[in-house]
This record gives sequence, structure tokens and C-alpha cells, in this order.
Amino acid sequence: MNRFKVSKFRHTEARPPRRETWISDIRAGTVPSCGNHIKASCSLIAFNSDRPGVLGIVPLEGQGEDKRHVAHLGCHSDLVTDLDFSPFDDFLLATASADRTMKLWRLPAPGRALPSEPGLVLGPEDVQVEVLQFHPTADGVLVSAAGKTVKVWDAAKQQPLTELAAHGDLVQGATWSRDGALVGTTCKDKQLRIFDPRAKPEASQSTWAHENSRDGRLVWTGIQEHLVSTGFNKMHEREVKLWDTRLFSSACTSLTLDTSPRSLMPLLDPDSRLLVLAGKGDSQLYCYEVAPEQPALSPVTQCLLESVLQGVALVPRRALAVMGCEVLRVLQLSDTAVVPISYHVPRKAVEFHEDLFPDTAGCVPASDPHAWWAGSNQQVQRVSLHPACRPHPSFTSHLVPPAEPTPEEAQPTETPVGDADPSEGFSSPPSWLTSPSTPSSLGPSLSSTSGISTSPSQRSLQSLLGPSSKFRHAQGTVLHRDSHITNLKGLNLTTPGESDGFCANWQRVAMPLLSSGGQVAVLELRKPGRLPDTALPTLQNGAAVTDLAWDPFDPHHLAVAGEDARIRLWRVPPEGLEEVLTMPEAVLTGHTEKIYSLRFHPLAADVLASSSYDLTIRIWDLKAGAERLRLQGHRDQIFGLAWSPDGRQLATVCKDGHLRIYEPRGSPEPLQEGPGPEGARGARIVWVCDGHCLLVSGFDSRSERQLLLYSAEALASGPLAVLGLDVAPSTLLPSYDPDTRLVLLTGKGDTRVFLYELLPEAPFFLECNSFTSPDPHKGFILLPKTECDVREVEFARCLRLRQTSLEPVTFRLPRVRKEFFQDDVFPDTAVSWEPVLSAEAWLGGANGQPRLLSLQPPDMTPVSQAPREGPARRALSSALYLEEKSDQQKKEELLSAMVAKLGNRVDPLPQDSFEGVDEDEWD
Repeated sequence: MNRFKVSKFRHTEARPPRRETWISDIRAGTVPSCGNHIKASCSLIAFNSDRPGVLGIVPLEGQGEDKRHVAHLGCHSDLVTDLDFSPFDDFLLATASADRTMKLWRLPAPGRALPSEPGLVLGPEDVQVEVLQFHPTADGVLVSAAGKTVKVWDAAKQQPLTELAAHGDLVQGATWSRDGALVGTTCKDKQLRIFDPRAKPEASQSTWAHENSRDGRLVWTGIQEHLVSTGFNKMHEREVKLWDTRLFSSACTSLTLDTSPRSLMPLLDPDSRLLVLAGKGDSQLYCYEVAPEQPALSPVTQCLLESVLQGVALVPRRALAVMGCEVLRVLQLSDTAVVPISYHVPRKAVEFHEDLFPDTAGCVPASDPHAWWAGSNQQVQRVSLHPACRPHPSFTSHLVPPAEPTPEEAQPTETPVGDADPSEGFSSPPSWLTSPSTPSSLGPSLSSTSGISTSPSQRSLQSLLGPSSKFRHAQGTVLHRDSHITNLKGLNLTTPGESDGFCANWQRVAMPLLSSGGQVAVLELRKPGRLPDTALPTLQNGAAVTDLAWDPFDPHHLAVAGEDARIRLWRVPPEGLEEVLTMPEAVLTGHTEKIYSLRFHPLAADVLASSSYDLTIRIWDLKAGAERLRLQGHRDQIFGLAWSPDGRQLATVCKDGHLRIYEPRGSPEPLQEGPGPEGARGARIVWVCDGHCLLVSGFDSRSERQLLLYSAEALASGPLAVLGLDVAPSTLLPSYDPDTRLVLLTGKGDTRVFLYELLPEAPFFLECNSFTSPDPHKGFILLPKTECDVREVEFARCLRLRQTSLEPVTFRLPRVRKEFFQDDVFPDTAVSWEPVLSAEAWLGGANGQPRLLSLQPPDMTPVSQAPREGPARRALSSALYLEEKSDQQKKEELLSAMVAKLGNRVDPLPQDSFEGVDEDEWD
């Protein structure tokens, strides 16, 4: 006889759902936090959307065959890091955010408008809140973790009941035991701690959990003495451990899964003791049965997913289809859908199986915060899952009382999932925003300059989803092969990260070659086609090229920086480079270490700024061939520098984690300093919003690429907003168009170009359609505005460098009335190819403004002056007529149509009229 008990879940199977059951066509997003990004009650699902601080809210169950509608709740001014539904009130939602606050929301029933203000606000904390969880037995008690601090809150009083002893590092998880008496925490210091918050703030027990400090998680089993933790070992392998608090020095048992950088999110059902393990970015779910008595973690089943997992949640047990033997339901959050995955135990009889579905915790709390804090350990009354015992008693928390419906709320405001217009605030995949000054509710849409009014329905939708960019439908297209330059050979694709890799103006492009001697090839954009197989004429620098830049006021003048700390100035013949040049026009010397960035002044001729490993920035007078100014104050490598649009200031981003703004003619020391990106892998900086803001692309502490927007007047106060994009090794290279306020972002080796419209006020970033290429590009550069075809509403033209070719990429905006000049898209542009000042005048203190030029062709009328067209009358669909008829009428009409098509059966057949032969003719 087998001494081990046979599990009743050994035949459990995970059934992939039909696509009809998916909540599809959503735009979900995740943030680098300790949360699971999606939660469910018995009535609703809440998940992180791709708009920062905004959650998607959708009913758990669909109504008949109708599609479920997703509404969007603007709840925080920063990233939503964690969320949780009350275990007693299906419509009470708690959210935590990087804006350092926690909020409680009373969600309405489906079909009513979401609230614009929270019911309660807890905090603010000193740092962003990472973890938030409701108490399992007492209504109004929560635990939160922010930085090294864990607090237990009385939500009704909006005050903490206690603050647990400080941890040694960032708290990654905080979880209540099932009876609500203990709190378990995981920390980046690799310690697993158990607290009894009502007894003392210090940990009652602690032990070493996992050998790696990466993201650790914790869940309690149905037995108070046992809990499960997930983390990484020294070999970066993901592992799971089962702990007994009575023997806490070592784990009861452990399990090693695989080697992966993605952290595991454990989901444990206390009644069935089934443990689901899901990794962010994985395409597989693992299911184990936790057996503390043996102890063991027994594998049950695995489920392959159709899409990459971004978040995961368990549906409460009271919402399961018990008559179908559904023992678990997992909600998978992907980029574009919420996928319900059901776990079933095959049984022959269609009946209620008490062995699979024991009584579970009900939805009436056992105590209130005062009673619990006084020592009450009363447990929640358990209820039967048998359909005959339903409905269960309901409970409505008094923390946030339900609001009476207003006339406005009587109208549905949700966005249909299947029929949603992606233009209304949503475009590309996920992105996250941090904006400390953004209001909690999404503001109204920004006014357009096109003179075209917005319908009331559009305004109501925009007020719900927030403002959207008029460039949200931008389409990026690679131009025809006839305009490509192909057969490129020997390109140097290993230029420093501070360099764009190549440079271009409206006439020609310069790119470094891999051959020795620092050779630079110069190609004419007006001569596309296949290059010859023979060697090209080049510029011989004599040292490896680190950066290069064209003079904006002289299309034949090229500056090249080398590893020998010299800047060489070359003059390319007007007809193009036809022979090898070995002698530059001038050589600038002064730096003592390798140079890695060159930037020409935007208004003054013959003024060039360079940065070097000697930690200085030098400003040169090219006409005199001499250094005029030297800027100091950097303590580490200078990642990037940028002139302000008026040429008065210079901004830098440095590896020491600081941004600096200089007034070069005033002082060699920085005028302002402020905090920069947390990561030290690389960064870029550019002036935006008419010089009022600075945009920095860099990395956070988790190596996620992000954008930071600063006010140029208050650099020390930190960023106005932070936008997280993705995890990739290359630094994002920003190309900014001041006319449209659009920034194009991509990295070397990327296949995607992000587009955002930038605003100096909330919501700061408006996402537009991104451009995706089938293969990675080695560089991406924005050409001057005069290269755009305004008749085709082309607002940007770029050059994309591939391994062996150079391709022009055009970005156009779909417009119906293209016969008119789109003056809302093409304002007057600066004449950037004509200098305003000489180097001598600028160095002497003079300032100026560039001349503006209209892009309107003489034969086109501005769209703002075009006559307004009346709405076209549309014929009503036949479906509208059918909707007014009953099902019986539809059947009768369908049957009549079929009979009419087949014809009358009493009519003679064609062969009946044929003449036959006499019988005697057969003889």
C-alpha cells in the first residue's frame, strides 16, 4: 500500500479558453514594481493600462453574448504599483502608486460612470509605495510597504496603527497570514521576516530566504504555520521554498525551476492548496499542490500560453463554476488581452463535489479595525459553494459609502472593447508615466489649432481617457527602393554610445567605416542606388572616429572627433567626394582625453561644443581655430550635451547621476544642477517645449529604458514626469521636432521607433503610433523640415541605417482633405540653415532669434480657411430593420426567401417538355 495519499487534483487540466471568452483589444501595461498588475473580485477585474496612473476596469462575467466594456479609472498622478480588492466588498478597490500615496475607490456597477475622486487617501509616504493588501478578516485594515518601511493602516481614520521595524533594504513583499494575525515580508536584504503587529513592531522570527537579492515573493498557505516563498539562488535559477514557522531556520522543501531573469509571481488558493507560478514575460504557467504534511511541492500540470504574460491574478473561489468542477481560474494579463484560464478536475457525474469544494471564507468581515487591534482573532464565517446555498450574504463597506447615481452617471461611459477607437488616447503598446504634478483624474482634451470642432461624444470620451495627440494616427513608411542607397560595406557599427553612429543634412550623409585610419564615407542623398563594389573615396582622419557632425549653416563643412583627442574639420567639395582626402581644413587641439560628443551652436556660425573624457566641455571658435570657453563641474563621464534653442544655455547629462545647465558666456560652473536617471548605462538630453523643458532618455535602477521630463527653470526639484518604456541594452536616441513637439526615440539595434507628443503640463506625454521595422537598424536620424512633402501631410522624414543600406522613412498623418494645406500640422518653421550671429558676436554677448518660414505652397489654401463640409447622409444598415423584428418574423422571412429561390415544386421540370421516341423505334 502506498503510504502517500493520492491527490484528488492529480488529473487537473488547464483548459485554454476560446478567443471569444478573452477580454481583447485592450492596451495593458506593466511597471517595474512588486505588484501583479491585475486583480479580480467576484464582480470586477482591474488591471494596469498603458496610460500611467490609469487602471482598466471590466466586469468579471460577460452579459450574454455582448462584449464586455472596459472603463478607465484615472486614479494616480504616477505609476500604479499595486492594487487590491477588498475580500468583503467586490466594489471597493485600493491602489498604491509611485506618487507615494494609497487611495480607496468605490467602483460603481457596470454601466455607470467611474468616480473622479477617491473615497479615502492614505499617505503620503517618503518613497513610492510598492505593496498594498487588505486584511483577510477585518474590514478597513491594510498593510503597505514603501521603501524599507511596512505600516498597518486603519483606513477609516486614515492613520497607521503601527509601523513595523525598519528592514535592511527595499521591502519586496508584505502579506497577511490567512487568519490575519501575522504579517510576512520579503526584502532585498534576502531576509524572510514574520511580524505579529499587535504584539510588537519588531520581527518575531527571521531567516535567510533566497541567496539572490532579486525580486522575492511570499504567500501563506491555508495553514497559519506554513508559507511559500519564491526567489532566485546564486546561479540565478528561479526557486520555490516551503517554510514552517515552527522550524524557521531552514525550508521544509525547495524546488528549482529554471534559469530566467523574470521573477515568479506565486498565486495560492488556501482551500485547495493549489499553487500557480507565473513569471513576467513567460509563456507558461506551472501548477503545484502544496502538501505541508509530507512536506512536498507536487507538480500538477503546466499550461502553455498563446501570448507573453505581463500580469496574473486568481479569481475568488466564490466566483468559480463549481458544477463544471472548476477548481481554479487564473486571469492572464497580456499586452492586448485578459485571458481567463480555467483549471478543471475531470469528473463523470455533473453534480456538486464536496471533496473539491469545501466551505470557503464568506464576504462578511469578522471584526472592525478597533476590535482587531484590541486582540480579536475572530475568523470570517465560512459559506458553502453549493449552488443551492446561494446567493451568499453581501456586504458593503462603510469606508467609502456608495454614491447616489447622478443624471450624468446614468449614461454609460465605458469604451467598448471590440469597437474601441484606438485614436482616443491609446495607440502603441505599453508605456508608463510618472508625473508628480498631474491631478488624480484625467483632465480634458487639449484644444486643437486646426479650427475643427469636437463632437460632444468625443469630448465626453476624451474627458474620461484624457487628452490625445492629433498625431496619434501617424504612419511611418519606408520609401520606395529607388530612393535607397544600397550595397554599403565595411560600416563601423561600434561607435561609442554617445554618438548617433552617422550624421546627415539635406544634401549628404557621413558615416564612419570599420577600416583602419578613421575613414569616413560621404554619400550624396541626391544620388540613390547601388554603390559600386570598389572602394569608396573617404576622409582619412588618422584616428578612430568617435563622433561627427555637419555644420548646420554650411552643408559642405564636417567636424569629426577622434580617439586622439582632436577635432578635424573637413570641407567636402560641392559636387561630392570624388577622391580620398587626407588633409583636413583645420585641426582643433586642447582636450587631453578621447572626445565623444560634438554639437554645433543652433544660431551662431562657427561655434562648436565638444565633450571629452577629461570631464570638460570646450567651446571653439572655428573661424579662429581656437578654444574660447571651458566648462567644468562634471565628476564622471558626460553622456550627452545639448544647446538650448536660443543658444544661450547648454545642458548636460552625466554618469554621476546629475543634470547640469550652463550659461557658457557667464560662468564655467553650472548654473543649475538636478537629479538625473538612476541607471549609469547611458543617457541623452535634448531641449523641448520651446526651451522650457529638458527631455532625458536613460535607464532606471532596474535597467528599464525611460524618459524624464524636467522644467528648465527648476532642475533641482526633479523630473516633472517619468515615462518607462521597455528593457533593452541600447540608449534611446531622441530626435525632436520643435514645430510639432514630437520626439522620435529609438536605439541602435532596435526595430521600433517610439513617437510621443510632449507637453509642458500634465499629462506631459501623448503617445502616437510607433514605427516598426522587420530588422534592427543601426542608426536613425531626423532630416530638416524642408525635406518633408507637405502635400502628402508628411511631417517628418528620417534616414534609417541598416547593415548594408540607407533608407528614407517618412511619417505622414492621414487627413481627408489633403487638397488643403494642413496649417495645424505645419506651423512656420525656423530657418535653421542661416546663421543669426557670427561667432565673434555671440562670444561678445549678443543674442538673436531665427527667421521663420512658411511651408505653405502658393497654390494651396490653409485647412483652417477651408469651407466646412456638411455631414454626409448615410443609408441605414439593414441590420437596423432586422433589429425591430422578432425572431419568429426573421425565421419566416428567411424561409420564404429560400423557397422563392428554389422555385415552386409543382412547376414542370425542363426535361418533361422533351420529345421522346416511339416504342417501335427501339426495335
